[in-house]
Amino acid sequence: MSASPTTLLLVDAAQRAGAYLEGLSRRPVAPSPEAVAALGELDEPFPDEPTAPAAVLDELDRRISPATMAMAGPRFFGFVIGGALPTTLAANVLATAWDQNTAKSAVTPGTAALEQVALRWVLEVLGLPREAAGGFVTGATVANFTALAAARHAVLAAEGWDVEARGLFGAPPITVVVGGEVHVSVLKALAMLGLGRERLVRVPVDGQGRLRPDAMPALRAPAIVCLQAGNVNTGSFDPARAVIGRAHEARAWVHVDSAFGLWAAAAPGRAHLTAGLAEADSWATDAHKWLNVPYDSGLALVLDAAALKAAMGIAAAYLPDAGLRDPADFTPELSRRARGVEVWAALRALGRRGLAELIETSCRHATRFAEGLSAAGHRVLNEVVLNQVLVSFGDEGRTRRVIDALQADGTCWCGGTVWQGQTAMRISVSCWATTRDDVERSLAAMLRAARH
Repeated sequence: MSASPTTLLLVDAAQRAGAYLEGLSRRPVAPSPEAVAALGELDEPFPDEPTAPAAVLDELDRRISPATMAMAGPRFFGFVIGGALPTTLAANVLATAWDQNTAKSAVTPGTAALEQVALRWVLEVLGLPREAAGGFVTGATVANFTALAAARHAVLAAEGWDVEARGLFGAPPITVVVGGEVHVSVLKALAMLGLGRERLVRVPVDGQGRLRPDAMPALRAPAIVCLQAGNVNTGSFDPARAVIGRAHEARAWVHVDSAFGLWAAAAPGRAHLTAGLAEADSWATDAHKWLNVPYDSGLALVLDAAALKAAMGIAAAYLPDAGLRDPADFTPELSRRARGVEVWAALRALGRRGLAELIETSCRHATRFAEGLSAAGHRVLNEVVLNQVLVSFGDEGRTRRVIDALQADGTCWCGGTVWQGQTAMRISVSCWATTRDDVERSLAAMLRAARH
């Protein structure tokens, strides 16, 4: 029996994807200028006639594959992102074939049940309260938005105000407290929620970017305090235990922005960094970072399930209500893919031991980068407590030139940042595929770039 055209097309796609992934370790991390320039050829008139699916796939592979950044490879250290574990990539393909709009449990029981299990496992490995509710969203930006929407609901409901029904017009003003190095995704979420970017109370931070508890303002309800677990530059954690108790005494909601740092709880050698975070009211994290699942995958986790459902719940006459937990009641989207499939697949494949080793290995690699650069006379600016390294090669101009030279070299890719007034190269290690050999090759390239 011959295979169908769809099966043949999928086999072709799988072979092309496999060849692409196998070639990542051999190619420069950044695309060549020629490949990027060739993208101009895409700007052609909309075709009048159909194109064979196999030809469309071939065109995608020929034109786009060479013009991609090798983010899925082992030597991309530019942002805190992971490459997709093979199991999660395969699960993503299967889930895409299922094509389940995972909004209502009665309609998509398989993927809804899988997400419920994945959510329970996530709470367990992160050491968070098992009764917390959660939703699978696109990433930490939307996770922050979702959790902070629940926070907005709860603190205003405590003042007798129904924000979902009445909006913010005339509502009691909410005091929002953030650290001085709050991540931009939190600011964006607060802006979208009508809480503003500029009316925040910003608390000074210490030399590692950690919020200073001694500088916390007096709190009065309604109030929301945003902590950070995993500073995007230094990897540092705000002192949760020193802040959360005081905040709760003032009836403030505490939210934790932790796109990647919260996963330290899964590694015995790093779990101490997350001490006290489980006492917060909500948390935001990514799965497409340290859990190494495909894009897009984030988690909004909220202790008060009723508050999350009040902020995100949806109902309509045409939507079935079977009295089950419906994923659409916990996320901004109604229509969405079954993101929990890859999260379940990653956790199922890794297990507790494999997940801990993934985290610990990344941290060991970061420490090796810091030690090698420091030994060569370059200044590491941060305490390397996690997977982030900041290094200065001198003044701003020299540091920028080293970054440019390293990116042009192609062995690895790191970006620049300005942190506490200092220009630095930032190294973020979070890909499952990175080996000690990749680290040594990359370190050699960094030192080579610094010598020129």
